[in-house]
Amino acid sequence: MTDGVYKDFATTQIHAGSAPDPATGARQVPIYQTTAYVFRDADHAAALFGLQEVGYIYSRLTNPTIGALQARLAALEGGAGAVCCSSGHAAQIMALFPLMGPGKNIVASTRLYGGTITQFTQTFKRFGWSAKLIDTEDLAAVKGAIDENTRAIFCETIANPGGYISDLDALAKIADEAGIPLIVDNTTATPYLCRPIEHGATLVVHSLTKYMTGNGTVTGGAIIDSGKFDWSASDKFPSLSAPEPAYQGLNFHETFGPAAFTFHGIAIGLRDLGMTMNPQGAHYTLMGIETLSLRMEKHVANAQKIAAWLETHPAVKSVTYPGLASSPYKDRAVRITPKGPGALFTVQLKGGYDACMKFVAALKLFSHVANLGDARSLVIHSASTTHRQLTDEQQIAAGAAPDVVRLSIGIEGTEDLIADLDQALNAAG
Repeated sequence: MTDGVYKDFATTQIHAGSAPDPATGARQVPIYQTTAYVFRDADHAAALFGLQEVGYIYSRLTNPTIGALQARLAALEGGAGAVCCSSGHAAQIMALFPLMGPGKNIVASTRLYGGTITQFTQTFKRFGWSAKLIDTEDLAAVKGAIDENTRAIFCETIANPGGYISDLDALAKIADEAGIPLIVDNTTATPYLCRPIEHGATLVVHSLTKYMTGNGTVTGGAIIDSGKFDWSASDKFPSLSAPEPAYQGLNFHETFGPAAFTFHGIAIGLRDLGMTMNPQGAHYTLMGIETLSLRMEKHVANAQKIAAWLETHPAVKSVTYPGLASSPYKDRAVRITPKGPGALFTVQLKGGYDACMKFVAALKLFSHVANLGDARSLVIHSASTTHRQLTDEQQIAAGAAPDVVRLSIGIEGTEDLIADLDQALNAAG
C-alpha cells in the first residue's frame, strides 16, 4: 500500500474510501441520512461556499456516505476523483454538462444501450446539443465525423446488448489527436474487467445500478475523472478553463488542477442539476462493491460456458459473446478485458421474432426484466423494449435486431441455467 492505494483489487474494493467512523468506531460506512451540516462559524461557512475549504454544506452537494463511495470508485478505476449521482443516465448528462453548449456535438458509437441513443439523439436537442452516431469499427469515419464543434467521443467498453468490445486504445488516440476527451461507459465491464483510463479514456461513467451494486436494489450513477486531460490546452472547454462568474471568477482548472472536473461536477453540476444520489443507495452500492471481483469471476465463467452451449443448440442461429472462438472480437477482448468479456450478450434465434417472444415467455429461472448485471440471470427482447424507440436500422446497428434476445448471465449454477434455456428454446420451436 502506498498513499492509500492498495496493490490488490480485492483489497481496494473493500477498504478504499472506508475507515472506522471517528465518532462511534462503526466499521461499516454509516448512512448519514441528513440534509444539512452545522458550520463551525460564519468564516467556516463562507470558506465552504467559496470553495476555499472542502467540507459538507448540504446533501445535494456532498454527503459522507456518498463521499466514501466516490473515493472507492476513483480508486478502483484509477481516477483522480469521482462524482456520484442518481442514475446512469444522470451520469451521462453530468459528464457532458461542463463540456457542451448550444451548437456543440459528440461523436458516439452506434452500439449503445437504446436509452442512451434516445437520450443522445432526442433529449439532447432540447439543450442545443447533438450526437453523431458512428460505427466505431470504422476509425476513419470516427475521425471524419469530428469537427470544430465536437467536444467528446463516447462509447461503451462492452456494448449493451450485443457484448461488442470497443477498441478503447484506438478511440483514445483519435480523441487525443483532436484535443477532446474520450468518455467510456464501463457499466457492463466494471473496473474489475477493464479500467478504461489505462487505455486512454478521460472520463468513465457508470450505471451503478448494474454490476457495481449487483443485487437489483438501487439506482445510481457515477463519473470518474482521470485527472489527465488538459482543459486549458484550447478554448473548447470554458466551463473548466475560464473564469466562473458564480464563484467570483474562479478558474476551475487553474485552481484545482487534476481535480478540476470533479470539483465542477459537485460545485456546479450537482448544485444546479440536482441529480443527487441518496445516502442509503450509496450504502447499498458500497456493500455490493465489496464482493465485485468474486461476482464478476462467476458471471464470466457462467457466461463462457452458457454461450458455448447455446452456440451448439439447433434453435440458435448465432451468439455474440466475445469469449467464443467464433467471435470477431475475441482477440480484442483479450486485450481490453483480459479477465473476461463480461456476461452480457445476445442470441439470434432461427425462428425469428415469434420464436423470441415464445422463448422469453417460456423461461422460468431467468427473470424477464429491463435490467442487467444482477446476481440473477435476466432476459429481455431489446427490439420491443429497451431499444423500441429506435428505427429498424438503428436497432440492427446497435445489435438489437428483432430476431435476437439479450441475456445477462447471473451467478447461479450453470446446469440449472442451461436446463432452463434448453426447455425454453424447445418450447419456442
